[in-house]
Amino acid sequence: MEYQFPKTFPENDTWYAHRVSYGETDAMGVLYYGEYLHIFERARSQFVRERGMGYDVVEKRGIILPVREAWCRYRIPAHYDDLLWVRCGIAEWGRASLRIIYEFHTEDRAKLTAQGFTVHPTVNRLGKPVPVPDWFKEMCGKRVEPEQPFRP
Repeated sequence: MEYQFPKTFPENDTWYAHRVSYGETDAMGVLYYGEYLHIFERARSQFVRERGMGYDVVEKRGIILPVREAWCRYRIPAHYDDLLWVRCGIAEWGRASLRIIYEFHTEDRAKLTAQGFTVHPTVNRLGKPVPVPDWFKEMCGKRVEPEQPFRP
């Protein structure tokens, strides 16, 4: 069963600017498909950081967020030196998990180039599932001012 993206993006989102490097492209000069997962990680790290805490602090507080599932649909190829805007937000909370969705847009944010999601169980340091802590939900629910457009 294919995941149905919400009709509206989660309100508490993050926009992450990513410039495609030469090393991220394949022999055709297109952003290599596997690199999208690395960019997912950068966007969700920024999402957490913008709310006042790095992933390292989340882990020190006893919550580990491994990736249980990842999915991406590629719509329009991105090329070397393209500036992509990646929108990231938490679409679903489970008892002991969360789903983060991502949208990749062109520099002017006019075209959707890719979209995807990752699912993260919340586990302790021993890898055992634990309920999503209230402090983490509260932190992720904070609204932050959107980043100003990136200009290299």
